[in-house]
Amino acid sequence: MSKPDPAAAKKERNKTIRWVVTIFFVTILVSGIISLLSDYIMSVSGIVVAFLILLVIILVGILFDIIGVAVASANEKPFHSMAARKVPGAQEAIKLLRNAERVSSICNDVIGDICGVVSGSASATIAAQVLQHFEFGWPAFVSLVMSALVAGFTVGGKALGKTFAMNSCTEIISFVGRLLHVLKHPSTLFSKKKK
Repeated sequence: MSKPDPAAAKKERNKTIRWVVTIFFVTILVSGIISLLSDYIMSVSGIVVAFLILLVIILVGILFDIIGVAVASANEKPFHSMAARKVPGAQEAIKLLRNAERVSSICNDVIGDICGVVSGSASATIAAQVLQHFEFGWPAFVSLVMSALVAGFTVGGKALGKTFAMNSCTEIISFVGRLLHVLKHPSTLFSKKKK
């Protein structure tokens, strides 16, 4: 039985530490920017627009949770045959699956948690707007209802999303791979249209 290489183990440990530190600062930066933008937009918007923004934030969190679960569940094999046939997006899908741990962490933890925090502050902003327009005998009830609705939609949506992601992981990763391929090579979108 071969002994583990201490240099390789140290290199892997340093790589993990760098990843954790990077993701920590990226999360702080992205969370701050999104919170600032959403708070500003919601404060100058009407109640209906604020509700729509809140709904979009929740949906983004659910969508990325689906991608994160799909990446963790999918098998790499079908994408190798797609790559051999030069199917657009297959190479991108393989890269996603080979970095499943990090992709899942970004989708579920970073984006998912940011959306959770932002939707919480957005619900508080909406509650404050509702209280400005309507009289309530118990103002705390509005905040309570908003928080409960956001939690219900988020948890319920993610529960449905996880089932979908587990059952359709190959199709989801294939779609994300094609999307990444188009973003990397936007000219392919126009060349197909010309044909």
